[in-house]
Amino acid sequence: MRKTIYISLGLISLGVGAAAAALPLLPSFPFLLLAAFSFARGSDRLHSWYLGTRLYKDNIGPFVKGRGMTWATKIKTMVIVTLSMSIGYIMMHKIPVGRIILAVIWVLHIVYFIFGVKTIGAKGAQTVFGGEEA
Repeated sequence: MRKTIYISLGLISLGVGAAAAALPLLPSFPFLLLAAFSFARGSDRLHSWYLGTRLYKDNIGPFVKGRGMTWATKIKTMVIVTLSMSIGYIMMHKIPVGRIILAVIWVLHIVYFIFGVKTIGAKGAQTVFGGEEA
């Protein structure tokens, strides 16, 4: 029963993640990561297949392997989260505490993506602030 739930969750996440890869405002990264997790728990065969797909290799493969993300992926992720959080920020115009919490979370998110996630170049070489690492 648990494997069926994981496989179903993986397939749904994969579908949403694939659609999100083509749509500009929907983040694909968390859905594709959830699909990888779900397939790993639900089916060795699906997990192996998923790890071989271009969708996985291009979007989350380097991050999962600990190599990091390209600047383009980091910026896309930060822009999407910023736009999403700004909607909540605007809607909380009567709740100053909510706005403060969202602002703190946003700042921490930006700091994490800039300094906490390794930046890799297009060819997989690790870079620091856009330059080659010595």
